[in-house]
Amino acid sequence: MPRENAPTAPRSDLDPQVADRLRRDEHGLVAAVVQQHDTREVLMVGWMDDEALHRTLTSGRVTFWSRSRQEYWRKGDTSGHAQYVKAVSLDCDGDALLVEVDQVGAACHTGTRTCFEAGGPVPAVVGDRPDPAADQSAVPASRQAPARPTGPTTSSTTDPTAPAGGPA
Repeated sequence: MPRENAPTAPRSDLDPQVADRLRRDEHGLVAAVVQQHDTREVLMVGWMDDEALHRTLTSGRVTFWSRSRQEYWRKGDTSGHAQYVKAVSLDCDGDALLVEVDQVGAACHTGTRTCFEAGGPVPAVVGDRPDPAADQSAVPASRQAPARPTGPTTSSTTDPTAPAGGPA
């Protein structure tokens, strides 16, 4: 069933069952996060419309829609830094794809392995996961770990009707 907020996609040979699951932006695009399949390294983010996704799913090479040039481009055709498709997944909202690839050479147009090396870090407050053994008073009761029983417990190998001190 198509989503109400999805723009009408241009004619494409994309499988209708896949197309119906996409939640496109106002330009008919979904974000495509590209990840190296064996190391899980995030390489880049590109944009796909239905036709770019169809080409990616049926050719074994990643195709994007260039928002600046308003044309399709297959990664590696001019640079030689191709992306060979290993798997494609749609996120739970239908508005992003995870494209797992075997990357040849640099993924970024700047020549770096990833586009996130080229962009560099930005200042951020770093959070720490709470110690699970720490006081859980700030955690809602419905999300707290169950209390461990204290005192003697009954083993599933013990028959409660048997005389004390022996297994069934």
